[in-house]
Amino acid sequence: MLTETATPGDMPQRELQSLTMQFPSSPRGAQLARRHAVGWMGERGHPPASDVSGVVALVVGELAANAVQHGRVPGRKFGLRLVLDRAAGVLRVEVADAASAKRLPTAAPSSSPDGESGRGLLLVDVLAERWGSTPRSPVGKTVWAELCLDASAPRRLQ
Repeated sequence: MLTETATPGDMPQRELQSLTMQFPSSPRGAQLARRHAVGWMGERGHPPASDVSGVVALVVGELAANAVQHGRVPGRKFGLRLVLDRAAGVLRVEVADAASAKRLPTAAPSSSPDGESGRGLLLVDVLAERWGSTPRSPVGKTVWAELCLDASAPRRLQ
């Protein structure tokens, strides 16, 4: 775990807690990423049975599964980064892979009700306050989602 203090612009100084890890680009790696995220949230006061940890598990699981399925490059791992800003009540989830030939996701795809896949980004779209993707240099992409932990606002986790 890294603890950072950031002061961008005129923003008041706040403490950001972050976790950065890499995992094998495999279904087992996606499962481990989800487990580490839930454990890390538990250490920050959100036990595994809480709504917050449940949503974190879903979002990390979906983004990691997408990285494994659609962004896998043989011999390369995928990265997970969690950044918790307690003052703002926001958790940012970032999953980075090494595949840059694929187009970046820009919107949740529509899914057939009878389909067996295609709902991952729909879940992320519903659970996150906002989400998106950015290219990585020199190769790859990062798909991110911001989860609001404040129960008083719309789409916020309790």
